[in-house]
Amino acid sequence: MVVEEEEPHQGEQLEQPPRKKGKHRKDKPWDNESIDHWKIDPFGKTDNPSGMLEESSFAVLFPKYREQYLREVWPLVTKALKEQNVACELNLVEGSMTVRTTRKTWDPFIIIKARDLLKLLARSVPAPQALKILHDETQCDIIKIGGLIRNKEKFVKRRQRLIGPNGATLKALELLTKCYILVQGNTVSSMGPYVGLKQIRRVVEDCIKNIHPIYHIKTLMIKRELAKDPKLATENWDRFLPKFKKKNVQRKKAKVQIKKKEYTPFPPPQLPSKVDLQLESGEYFLSQESKNISMAPAGRG
Repeated sequence: MVVEEEEPHQGEQLEQPPRKKGKHRKDKPWDNESIDHWKIDPFGKTDNPSGMLEESSFAVLFPKYREQYLREVWPLVTKALKEQNVACELNLVEGSMTVRTTRKTWDPFIIIKARDLLKLLARSVPAPQALKILHDETQCDIIKIGGLIRNKEKFVKRRQRLIGPNGATLKALELLTKCYILVQGNTVSSMGPYVGLKQIRRVVEDCIKNIHPIYHIKTLMIKRELAKDPKLATENWDRFLPKFKKKNVQRKKAKVQIKKKEYTPFPPPQLPSKVDLQLESGEYFLSQESKNISMAPAGRG
């Protein structure tokens, strides 16, 4: 007997084999755990042998009190920038520092680094420390804190709170963030890696907004210890971090006790008029001459 195969009715579909997800996905030779995709390769002279097409320049003003120091360290700055093929100029008449690229400049980002160098020198950063900004792994951030609060007295106290006794608070922040910090006038200059600069900006702005730096220092210390444990690398750290509550502490003021007057339904008595006072003293019945005599000054003895 021949068995006839039944044809599927309209609307019915043939069963398809299950699809394999990612069947075309294959291992790539450049996609393995041994390669660090976040690594920044160094930029050398061979990467840009033709140099720059256009000249770029930046000028930065400096305060009067930095003039003498800049004149002393300018040969050191010129030597460091010459190694990077960047020209610099110190104008004492206008009070400005200028950097510009040359035909031999091969690094396109070095002009930005040179501009940051001038900013740091203008903000009282020592020249040996400021020259470290030319390295690829070092960045800088200049935080303006002068306009965050209006009251001058509060600003001075909170800025001193950021520095701490004998600079202890700044030293703790430098150790935890691996950055260099300098508080000068209305700005805070910092140098270091991007992660540390982001943490420093948060601490500085919160300090001027009346949040004590010790809270951030405690949190950073706990995070540093948690980062050492590889088991906690993929977990949330919120349960380990301290949670500080805001307390509005009111200052005690001397209370002035106000004595309450006894309530009386009657109005206060009417004050006596001038005529009433004369009637009481009998002056009202005196004659005009006697009044003049009494009002006249006493005669000489």
